[in-house]
Amino acid sequence: MEWIIVVVYCTALLAIFLFSLGQLHLTWVYTRPSSKITASFDKTYEPVVTVQLPIFNEKYVAERLIDCVVQLDYPKDKLEIQILDDSTDETISIIEEKVKRYQNLGFDIQQVRRDDRKGFKAGALAYGTAFCKGEFTAIFDSDFLPNPDFIKRTVGYFVNDKVGMVQTRWGHVNKNYSMLTEMQAFGLDAHFTVEQGGRNRSGSFMNFNGTAGIWRKSCVLDAGGWSADTLTEDLDLSYRAQLKGWQFQFDESIESPAELPVIMSAIKSQQYRWNKGAAETAKKNLFNVFRSDQTFKTKAHAAMHLLNSSVFVLLLTASILSIPMLYIKSSNPNLEWLFNLGSLFLIGFFSIAAFYYVGLKQIVKVKTKSTFLKKFPLFLSFSMGLALHNAVAVMEGFLGFKTPFIRTPKFNITKRSESWSNNQYIKPKLTWGTLVEGMLCVYFICGIASAWMLHDFGLIIFHIMLAIGFGIVFFHSLKHIKHA
Repeated sequence: MEWIIVVVYCTALLAIFLFSLGQLHLTWVYTRPSSKITASFDKTYEPVVTVQLPIFNEKYVAERLIDCVVQLDYPKDKLEIQILDDSTDETISIIEEKVKRYQNLGFDIQQVRRDDRKGFKAGALAYGTAFCKGEFTAIFDSDFLPNPDFIKRTVGYFVNDKVGMVQTRWGHVNKNYSMLTEMQAFGLDAHFTVEQGGRNRSGSFMNFNGTAGIWRKSCVLDAGGWSADTLTEDLDLSYRAQLKGWQFQFDESIESPAELPVIMSAIKSQQYRWNKGAAETAKKNLFNVFRSDQTFKTKAHAAMHLLNSSVFVLLLTASILSIPMLYIKSSNPNLEWLFNLGSLFLIGFFSIAAFYYVGLKQIVKVKTKSTFLKKFPLFLSFSMGLALHNAVAVMEGFLGFKTPFIRTPKFNITKRSESWSNNQYIKPKLTWGTLVEGMLCVYFICGIASAWMLHDFGLIIFHIMLAIGFGIVFFHSLKHIKHA
């Protein structure tokens, strides 16, 4: 049994280490001056564009979104707005009134309704794409507030007829609302700088992020269209399109502001969909990548990209086994050499630190070091605290357990003084997962105590971060249930 624990623990750590090297390579590519992309762009290019707004029961943000989209600086005769409305509540009438108002002002805007909600968001996008007028489709989720120059700053890339999609960077209108929003912003900022930028600059596969991007319609159709057989229809279509030879463009300089989830249940809902969907997409597309004629580097980065959510399974495994490993080490001095090899994994830690530091530096630009030292340890702890929830989602994805698309509830909250407690879509419940998260917090506190009992402090920082992370997630899950 001891050797089984040792082998599984070391295998999990080795896999995490390899993933961290992949992130380090992206960081290196991103920071190289020679890696800057010179993409063709035509400022005079003005094709017909359809803006698609997939909406389902968004009474708090639907008006805000529509008012924002009609401000897009683009010729009215070349702009179509499709509100893909699958709502079942008063959102329907809210949208109806807005559509009538803007139609009277000369906008080509429609409220598109379906007989059923088959395929959820992917189904709505496929339905609207079938009869939209635009050569290109810009997509925004209901929590986004696109800037007026969005289309003019993206559509010019399509003068290159090989470009199939352009993705922009997400901004955050409520970044400073709470510790939870600050941690989400910290992680997303690294993704929308180092990761997306690094992939794009290295010629590796990248992905459409589900919103704040614009597609060439012929690319969508050539790749097989929107599909609802995974929870991440955006990642799935991205890989099918790039395997067909289409090129993607990421423009970090274009910020598309959006609202971050402000309560733990909403964060978990979003994380569940992203991580399970990524596993489903890996299961569907990874072998197609390996069978393609792409370079080894592209295939390696694609594998790490599609399997990235699996890190939570590895992290949870290594975390749980780390305490038994302390006792194995104490009772078997002959294994001391094996534990000394663990120092090699400090390289992995510094790789991840470099990845997030560079991302933060691109966004903050001033006081980066002090901000990083404050936020990075807390962000790591917070991410560790989500390991159980996300690992379950990943395993369900790989094992083929199908669940419906559950949207992340929106709040229309940007200020600390505003409250979410009256939001009718929020109904957080106490789940077995939350209880286990509380138990894991206690478990890792025992791991901290074990350091003193065994006089072995090699893993104490790791266990402190795990205890804090699971404690944060458990506390905020209970707190939001209480205030719901």
